[in-house]
Amino acid sequence: MEHSEYAMTVGIDLIADRLIEIKGDRDDLVIALTGSVASGKSTFARHLEQTLEPAFDVDTVSTDGFLFPTAHLREHGLFHRKGFPETYDREAMQAAIQSVRSQATDFPGYSHITFDPDPALTRTVIAPDILILEGLGFQPREARSALPHEPDVLIYLDADLSHIESWFLERFLRFWRAAEHDPESFYAQFRHMSEDELMTFAKSVWTGINLPNLENHIQPLREHADLVIMKDAAHAVTLLIDRWEIG
Repeated sequence: MEHSEYAMTVGIDLIADRLIEIKGDRDDLVIALTGSVASGKSTFARHLEQTLEPAFDVDTVSTDGFLFPTAHLREHGLFHRKGFPETYDREAMQAAIQSVRSQATDFPGYSHITFDPDPALTRTVIAPDILILEGLGFQPREARSALPHEPDVLIYLDADLSHIESWFLERFLRFWRAAEHDPESFYAQFRHMSEDELMTFAKSVWTGINLPNLENHIQPLREHADLVIMKDAAHAVTLLIDRWEIG
């Protein structure tokens, strides 16, 4: 196990204990986990799921599956705003959250290779004790207590901005390299670039798309989050703010 994996595993125990306290005697708990693109939400959610099991039946689903298809985004001039609130089918997401509380529910999947929702990746989630819904597209609760179509707990995963940008560039480069022998990959279209050219392009994507989305739409959710988790450069996590009992 790498040091970063170990650090997250150790730091996550107290966070899991807090969520168990919050769940109490509820039949189910729907957790929304959000934060910047490339902040490590999927990895954090996986470790959280592993920590909560086997005491609880836990499922983790990404909100990426609720993104409108690329063809729809292009048609409506929204492709370069992918990840912004208006690019998510929020009605479908809310319907899935309400449905999963009482019955088996299909959650759409998403391919980071083709950069599009993929019906083959659809998952059926059946009555979990805890559902971790990680990604973007969330909004503040309408009232103090969650309505059936809203997550019960909002967690914000935070990190230093320079670290997040570095992780984004590393991920972009990793997908680009993997596309060398995969013409179906979204990143195959950039294979004609040199690595330096790619990094210049990736930085423009970060500055022009992801950073404005973070500053204008994602980061404001931090003030509404029940729990704020801070992650350092080594990926160690700490419970920074706990507002669950406030208000």
